[in-house]
Amino acid sequence: MYIMGTILRHGSDAQKKMYLPKIATGELRLQAFGVTEPSSGTDTTALRTFARREGDKYIVNGQKIWTSRAEHSDLMLLLARTTPRDQVAKRTEGLSTFIVDMRQAKGHGLTIRPIRTMMNHNTTEVFFDNMEVPAENLIGQEGRGFRYILDGMNAERLLISAESVGDAKWFVEKAVAYSKERVLFGRPIGQNQGVQFPIAKAYAQMRAAEALLHKGLEKFGAGLPCGEEANMGKMLCADAAWAAAEACIQTYGGFGFAEEYDIERKYREARLYQVAPISTNMILSYIGEHVLGMPRSY
Repeated sequence: MYIMGTILRHGSDAQKKMYLPKIATGELRLQAFGVTEPSSGTDTTALRTFARREGDKYIVNGQKIWTSRAEHSDLMLLLARTTPRDQVAKRTEGLSTFIVDMRQAKGHGLTIRPIRTMMNHNTTEVFFDNMEVPAENLIGQEGRGFRYILDGMNAERLLISAESVGDAKWFVEKAVAYSKERVLFGRPIGQNQGVQFPIAKAYAQMRAAEALLHKGLEKFGAGLPCGEEANMGKMLCADAAWAAAEACIQTYGGFGFAEEYDIERKYREARLYQVAPISTNMILSYIGEHVLGMPRSY
């Protein structure tokens, strides 16, 4: 959803006609987001994957990591450096965005290796070895790709915020239902304030985070700047999901760790969003600098 928004906003008419209708109908499957690298992490402008122009194509070499859905995607939105970092005035310059047809690239310079993780999330590392990308697959102007990617990052944070709110609701519903059913010492455990209050607080926390998310979605839909809401919403929604997860597993007690109830699985997934797609500390740095006007911390 957030990846192909870059084509919608910055792609050529030909690119929009070629890809967007097929994505809408499902003819083209999932899309991957090739941005993060082992040596750069959230420091996107330090990425090393390089695309060199040769006639009517680009030759790409490098590596990406934590590339979700790559094994199952038909397209990738790839961010690569096209001008060496020491030859640009600003570190955000010299980066370009490409559409990679992964169906053609697999086995022809593109290698995908799955990464096993503690949660049910399909992610990979991707290697580019002289992979060819047609020049017509360049989105917008060469060297301005970082700006095109930023739109997608705000959309990604809003989408993940919504997912976290959904997780929080799931945890709360599970905890409430179990607190009514589970009887100990002759009474439902939900009658005890020690069980009831953490669930109620997590619910209130979720509703507050959801309100900020809706504000961010409204601004994004209207084409207005929404970096503040997208970042704060992601942090608060992730916190709400984690608080609800804690309340839920505590309510279930030992049964919360049993596979059959799904609590432990969802609990591990909720923990992810404290770290990705952007860590809480990076969001706090954004708020300090761009919202509060404090000195840049990195």
